[in-house]
Amino acid sequence: MPPATLPGDLQHHVADVNGIRMHYVTAGRGEPVILMHGFPESWYSWRHQIAALAPHYRVIAPDLRGYNETENAGPYDTGTLQDDLLALIETTGGGPVHLVGHDWGGAIAWLVAMNRPDVLRTLTVCNLPHPVLFARGVRRPRQMLRSWYIAFFQLPWLPGRVMALRNYQLLARGIIRQCQPGTFTREDIKTFLAGWRRQGLNGGINWYRAVVRDPQPLPNPVPRVTTPTLLLWGEDDRFLGKELTYGTDAYVDQLSTVYLPGVSHWVQQEAPDEVNAALLNHLGAPVATDRA
Repeated sequence: MPPATLPGDLQHHVADVNGIRMHYVTAGRGEPVILMHGFPESWYSWRHQIAALAPHYRVIAPDLRGYNETENAGPYDTGTLQDDLLALIETTGGGPVHLVGHDWGGAIAWLVAMNRPDVLRTLTVCNLPHPVLFARGVRRPRQMLRSWYIAFFQLPWLPGRVMALRNYQLLARGIIRQCQPGTFTREDIKTFLAGWRRQGLNGGINWYRAVVRDPQPLPNPVPRVTTPTLLLWGEDDRFLGKELTYGTDAYVDQLSTVYLPGVSHWVQQEAPDEVNAALLNHLGAPVATDRA
């Protein structure tokens, strides 16, 4: 897979967002698209999408609370994390925005879509089920085994040290082995390693601790997602079973689902062409082809 060529107008910013110093990048012009990464990533996990979207949109990709170059300071409850996103929207010009989230970024995206649909144009979630379906599914033995790391991350200091073994080289190798050959270039790995080494991964681990120790219950009844929604799912996800997507349409008014066979949890990095095409179609931009 050729390396992503980031846009020439890519800019780095640091701003006071909901009481923390948040780092984010921007590129392009037009309607805003915010890209929310997951664990243990950073804005750079969206490099392929930034390159594809910037010719059509203004792309905004933050390092989320506690990651990479964004301040590692609590609290980390989902209410605060939603407020981070809402504050970022205001900081970067206001909504409505196209919101795209992967993994934990997808979890926050789902919650904002339920609680603040007024700030969204579209919603795209990659490999993270609707919160109701995850809460139901994680009680089942198979998914409970897949989600073993949530319990491990509740330990006070060991998880961060395990992640850091051999200066984060083991973590990098573990992610590489889950993906198809060629998914990551040498430069990609160097970038991720530098981000992990900058301040460790305890910030991201604290997201998992907070969701267990300070759970934020969903409203009753659960608000329906009224924003046009695309669910992208790599079928070879080791952490989240495909069955967690079944029944999503019971909670979403306008849902399109795209399954990608043979693709892992790291879907936007492993299958960027398929993800970019689906994103551009969902957001409304023309999809370039090689045909004359």
